[in-house]
Amino acid sequence: MIPLSILDLVPIPEGSTPAQAIGNTLALARQAEQWGYQRYWLAEHHNMDGLACSATAVLIGQVAAATSRIRVGSGGIMLPNHAPLVVAEQFGTLATLFPGRIDLGLGRAPGTDGATARALRRQALAGSEDEFPRDVQELMGYLAAEERPGQTVRAIPGRGTEVPVWLLGSSLFSAQLAAWLGLPFAFASHFAPDMLDQALDIYRRTYRPSERWPRPHAMVGCNVIMADSNEAAEHLFTSAQLRVLGMLRGQRGPLPRPIDPAELARLWRPEEQAGVHRMLAVSAVGDAQRVTEQLGQLLERTRADELIVACAVHDPLARQDSYRRLKDVTHFA
Repeated sequence: MIPLSILDLVPIPEGSTPAQAIGNTLALARQAEQWGYQRYWLAEHHNMDGLACSATAVLIGQVAAATSRIRVGSGGIMLPNHAPLVVAEQFGTLATLFPGRIDLGLGRAPGTDGATARALRRQALAGSEDEFPRDVQELMGYLAAEERPGQTVRAIPGRGTEVPVWLLGSSLFSAQLAAWLGLPFAFASHFAPDMLDQALDIYRRTYRPSERWPRPHAMVGCNVIMADSNEAAEHLFTSAQLRVLGMLRGQRGPLPRPIDPAELARLWRPEEQAGVHRMLAVSAVGDAQRVTEQLGQLLERTRADELIVACAVHDPLARQDSYRRLKDVTHFA
């Protein structure tokens, strides 16, 4: 029985508004808690017309306030965009308001384009991603139970909260760092699956036990769309495929309405089709039987300790229905 969690990018469906997208997130989070999901994580992206998740810590506070038991966190905070002290203060405050319920997932990429990254952190040096290991350890120090010798800067609230820190990644770097620091690791295979198997192997093989995490703990990201038939699920899935197709063409915008899969086949060139399929390779789409089989194969392949599921569906009620159906699959706690 594998714990199952939700990754929400707060998509803005075509014809909708950011306010409606955030309302959809709060409604889904309430339902997710009732259905027994383990965690509800929110991503950080900037300057993207189709996503309303730029102020991640604010959204986490709203989701935590709208629920009472489910763990809420970041999937993740893009640390190059922020001073470690600011993140420690934000998540220390969240942990103080919602004790025992907050997770802090950290990513190394900016989650946006270069110009926006500079606007987010004006004094960041070129190559600030290379400072990621130092920033992670600085941030963890602000949240630790014991202060470091000579420490003069403290996160208040923050110190002593020991908010659980996860490292997120889509390459080998964060897998290696998570292993070295003895932290749980989440792989972003829902959109960048190429190095999934290699990253998990390196993480487990080089893991150094820590007090909180004596054994490696790996979470795997997956796109899941479940409906009452394979055809219905494949129709809903075209929204995610169209969004990735737009990314490959340098076009951004709201989450598209679904179209007939046969129409989609006429829209893309062979190389674009291959690119979309590669980015969305870790996906389970279909009725309960097909999704159960696909997720079973993924779990057998990765030996994941947890799955975190993204679901880019245009209709918010259909998105809720997919998550409801998924929680009934017998693989999951």
